[in-house]
Amino acid sequence: MTLIGRTRERGIETLSLDSPATRNALSASLVAELADALTECAKDTDVRAIVLTHTGNTFCAGADLRDPPPPEALVALLRQIVEVPKPVVARVTGHVRAGGLGLLAACDIAAASGEATFAFTEVRIGVAPAVISLPLLPRTDPRALARYYLTGERFDAAEAARIGLLTTAGEDADEVLAPILDGLRRSAPEALAETKRLLTARVLETFDRDAADLTALSARLFASAQAREGMTAFLERRDPAWLV
Repeated sequence: MTLIGRTRERGIETLSLDSPATRNALSASLVAELADALTECAKDTDVRAIVLTHTGNTFCAGADLRDPPPPEALVALLRQIVEVPKPVVARVTGHVRAGGLGLLAACDIAAASGEATFAFTEVRIGVAPAVISLPLLPRTDPRALARYYLTGERFDAAEAARIGLLTTAGEDADEVLAPILDGLRRSAPEALAETKRLLTARVLETFDRDAADLTALSARLFASAQAREGMTAFLERRDPAWLV
């Protein structure tokens, strides 16, 4: 069963996270399949830009707690989105949680509709937004991240745009994206690649400097007793033991 849908229209390749039964959670297989699709798009000279979107009412629920990818695989996927020499545009019309926010931050442009909601829920299951910080910290308002990282609160698309998680938001994501995709179609491929290289240099510096430490932190936290309690409580739909 394929987990990534693919369509193409006038040079725009759309990759859809297509596992609605798991709310498009980042399983080891979904991460691997998305990485393969990005590799193919990078080599295809007929692809001008890539749209990353989803089926169902959730863009991505974060790591699949039953089949999580190794932290190294998630780091590699995020870096691949940043490095692929074509613009990657996120199109969100549903909920985004935890690791899904790392996908958004790795994209060059991100747009969402009014029904989208966002939350860094890691602290509520006993872990931290470690690996996804690699693209998030260089691109998002630090004061806002401090609040939403530490509390796990939910916020809307307008707030996500205000803090830099999104490029833009509107009632209809496709209407918002229409002029963006038109602009990409009008742009020279080599010029797009070199311009993206300019824009992502600082993000890649963060990967070079911090990826190993954050990967180790993620692995340590996911193996902890608090994480076991938090993930068990989540799956059993109950409050964790530390609630006060």
